[in-house]
Amino acid sequence: MNRLTGSPARGRKGITGLETAIIPIAFVVAASVFALTVLSTGVFSPNGARRPSSPALRRPRAPCRLAVSVIAYKGVLSDSTSTVFKLTFDVTLSLNGQPIDLTPPFTTDDSGTDPGAVSNPAQVTVVDYMDKNQSLTDIPWSVSLPGQDDGDDILEINEKAEITVWLLNRTNGIATDTAGSIACMSSGGMTSTATVLAKNNQFTVLIKPPKGATLNFTRTLPSSLDTVMSLNWPEHDMSELRETGSLRIRLLLFDRSRQIRAGQRQSVMVAGITQPALRDSSRTRCWG
Repeated sequence: MNRLTGSPARGRKGITGLETAIIPIAFVVAASVFALTVLSTGVFSPNGARRPSSPALRRPRAPCRLAVSVIAYKGVLSDSTSTVFKLTFDVTLSLNGQPIDLTPPFTTDDSGTDPGAVSNPAQVTVVDYMDKNQSLTDIPWSVSLPGQDDGDDILEINEKAEITVWLLNRTNGIATDTAGSIACMSSGGMTSTATVLAKNNQFTVLIKPPKGATLNFTRTLPSSLDTVMSLNWPEHDMSELRETGSLRIRLLLFDRSRQIRAGQRQSVMVAGITQPALRDSSRTRCWG
């Protein structure tokens, strides 16, 4: 009779529409939770990642920084080749930097041949040099502390040290534009005329204090060598920039790179020179 009337048989169970709908609803809920998690991670991770990155940029940093441009001096070898024989630059302590022992291994007296080696030097700071032809470790250098100075070779707060890196020997008494005014060194500096600097050559100097990171800078000589040349900050290499006053330049650019709006301009004080910086996220980069 049940077969004829189509009424459900006793003892049989079926799946209702509500039970069937539970399965896709569960999938939708799970997908929503997953999507919310992904979105939340994407929104908050830049700020979270930036917090550990900022301290990473602050350390390690060199305890000293360049104060002015690098000055290169030209002389003439005995074979009439013109080249750079020394580099001078000023350094000061970085913000909150610790005093640096700049006891030099060489001195100068503007007589005979410069530089002159110090007997039993108590040198702890090392200067290295490299270019495409050579890499020189512990190259000769001398130092003076013009202006405020307490009489020692320790670079302290409010002091400025003028470091001279000697690539070749200087024969005093002969004008620098005269052949024989400079000569190769027997050791330490450049020992061959085949590897001396020429126009358009690039070089790097590294100052390694006993504590802290290495201060290094790269410069390129001009297409024509003058007796005295000021090698200004290169646009393609600002790695030597450190904290200038209370302004942390690399941190400023890093932290604000996500907040920049096109068309606005900002002046940033870089080593005492006001440089306009476009506040355009497509052109902003971190120096270092």
